[in-house]
Amino acid sequence: MTSTDMRDEEARAILKRNDKGGYTIPTSGLYPYQWNWDSAFAAVGFAEFDIDRAWAEIETLFSGQWDNGMVPHILFHVPDEGYFPNHDVWQGTGPIPSSGISQPPVAATMARMVLEKDTTVGRDRVAELYPKMVAWHRWFMDWRLDQGAVCVTHPWEAGRDNAPDWDEAMAAITPEGVGDYTRRDTTHVDSSMRPTKYDYDRYIWLVQRGARLGWDEATMLQNTPFRVADPTMTFILLRATRDLIVIGEILGADVRELQGWAETLQAGAQTLWNPALGCFDSRDVVGGSWSGSISNASFLCWYAGIDHPDMRARLAEVLALCKYGVPSLTPDDTRFDGKRYWRGPVWGMMNLMIGTGLSEMGLAQGDALRRSTADLIAEHGFAEYFDPRDGSPAGGSTFTWTAAVWLAWASPTNQGA
Repeated sequence: MTSTDMRDEEARAILKRNDKGGYTIPTSGLYPYQWNWDSAFAAVGFAEFDIDRAWAEIETLFSGQWDNGMVPHILFHVPDEGYFPNHDVWQGTGPIPSSGISQPPVAATMARMVLEKDTTVGRDRVAELYPKMVAWHRWFMDWRLDQGAVCVTHPWEAGRDNAPDWDEAMAAITPEGVGDYTRRDTTHVDSSMRPTKYDYDRYIWLVQRGARLGWDEATMLQNTPFRVADPTMTFILLRATRDLIVIGEILGADVRELQGWAETLQAGAQTLWNPALGCFDSRDVVGGSWSGSISNASFLCWYAGIDHPDMRARLAEVLALCKYGVPSLTPDDTRFDGKRYWRGPVWGMMNLMIGTGLSEMGLAQGDALRRSTADLIAEHGFAEYFDPRDGSPAGGSTFTWTAAVWLAWASPTNQGA
């Protein structure tokens, strides 16, 4: 058995180990529930060896969809005291105990990838999911836009929890009344790799505000303290909407509304261009400032089908500072921390999306990024994230989406596929 075969086998074993029957947890202990975008990435990993299980993953995710179309970022299928904040803090109003916010909508893109693995099996499965995915995208268009760019109302909604993108908006929050609470994440992972207490006080304050307002979107928009237009959400929703259009056309659906959404998002993405930085960046809708962050989210532009010569130059500069992939913050930024969550580490699934976009646009960096990610995982395992300078693993271990990224994209088994 070759080293690649061994890694392939290990990745499949991780997905099976984290499988809780219809849904997959990111990793045991640290993340004991079904997370939204983690789950969608898990589906493309399962699709490499079990198509039925891949579809079940996405179907279970949408079983928690709210009446307003929102798909929560966490579904609390089975109670677990090892995680905070739990459902009793969130007080979600969906059919399954859940959080009250969403997460980057990669599901339509991943569903298209699974469909293309086996259209015969997948057509009926995706037909059931299609109206649910449309409803979720409509929720984003109704409640999360600013000048056509997609906003987040909580750092967790972007999936990039403690990224510097939110620093200004977070600083404007005074987390009065949060009270005492016990974090569980730092019992599983070294606190130096996790968000700080300063961050968590504000995270919990925002959760408590949403719960107090019954997660009513119109009410929460009034005097909101946190609303940041985000490249992660904007580029991912634009890409996912285009993939949803393809699925709709396969099913014979009327996709004109979706085409209108794609045009709106395409224009909205341009409002995230920070001319002083020469890069796509987050902007604080409430405070009016740019984050000044060259992040891996900035480089999702190609994934969304948007090229820019300055972005090619920025990418070359950032990659020259790293051994493995695209970091969550460029290492020459004073806020960089190579092992602290989204303030520097490299993430496999972000590399996948960036690399896929580069390759689709005919840019050679796409294949180079895939090979770099393959080397990273082959040499340092299936960690949650890694230090981009030396590849040292950080965060959780035996991580679902890292295993899925290996199987679906990075493994030499798929090179050139």
